[in-house]
Amino acid sequence: MTDPTPTTPLTPAVFHILLALSSGERHGYGIMKQVEADTQGKVKMGNGTLYGTLKRMLDAGLVKESDKRIDPEMDDQRRIYYQITGIGAQALASELERFERIVTLAQERKLSPKTVAYGA
Repeated sequence: MTDPTPTTPLTPAVFHILLALSSGERHGYGIMKQVEADTQGKVKMGNGTLYGTLKRMLDAGLVKESDKRIDPEMDDQRRIYYQITGIGAQALASELERFERIVTLAQERKLSPKTVAYGA
């Protein structure tokens, strides 16, 4: 993940973090809760995964630390907020296009979770 390009598939953790940040800046706990909500509880990101992935994403330029705080009076000043960068948005868009191609291919082959799982 040191040199993400628009054609490089994203890891699930990177994908979910970018998706969570696509709707606005969030701090680490906010990202974890958004990922959990986005996946209907199927993905629960732990601290190690989240912060290790965020560090790599910062190094790769996919995200950056935000200078602002949502509400300094109501928030812990130690919290670091993250935001998606232009490169991160491009990587997310490329990944979504890749997923669209996969779904289209599955539809053309008349595949669904039920037909694959049960061989119907």
